[in-house]
Amino acid sequence: MAKDIKLSVEEMEKAGVGFGHKMSKLHPKMKEYVSGSKNGVHLFDLEKTEKEFSKALTYISKLVADGKNIIFVGTKIQLRSMIQEAALECGISYVTERWLGGTFTNFETIQKRVSYFKDLEKKREMGDLEKYTKKERLDFDKEIASLKVKFDGVRNMTKLPEAVIIFGLDKDLTCALEAKRKGIKIISITDTNVNPDIVDYMIPANDDAISSVRYIINTIKETILNSKAAVVK
Repeated sequence: MAKDIKLSVEEMEKAGVGFGHKMSKLHPKMKEYVSGSKNGVHLFDLEKTEKEFSKALTYISKLVADGKNIIFVGTKIQLRSMIQEAALECGISYVTERWLGGTFTNFETIQKRVSYFKDLEKKREMGDLEKYTKKERLDFDKEIASLKVKFDGVRNMTKLPEAVIIFGLDKDLTCALEAKRKGIKIISITDTNVNPDIVDYMIPANDDAISSVRYIINTIKETILNSKAAVVK
């Protein structure tokens, strides 16, 4: 097994993990994870966050050790690049653009589109598109660019994952609903404004601030890489 990641309430506090939403936006089911408020904003009880995050990390570590597949999903504009970067470092699939309905529930159709995208890319690489007119080649380039945005992160996802890690449940609720329908476990940051019931492993934390999400992503990334290294040994 990989070595345990030690969480620090002080580090979480410094990263802004503890700031929730405005008090008027509190979801009743997140009330137990709130310790108070400051300047009209709810504050998370970071000891509870630490406890729940530790459970999520233990589960992630076990998934990796068992050779199971995970996908990162986070489509909030300010978070996209860091989520993509972490996924690439971990060698796992990701969705950072708009969630395509059916990615889980209509997986076979999505796979056909991915295959078409990869085939077009390969044809261009091999020079097989050179026989077309300049305008036609430009059209192919535009189509490949469009398909790349949609499917590049899932190009190596040949089967449904065992778990999805969502970095913004309010924005990517459709993904969570699809995951639930397909029996895919859901690990997610749960801010004070969301209903956590759909989530299997919650991380009660701020899902908007870049510093907060970066702390969470880096911790998850470290867990995954440590677990992969332990498997290799």
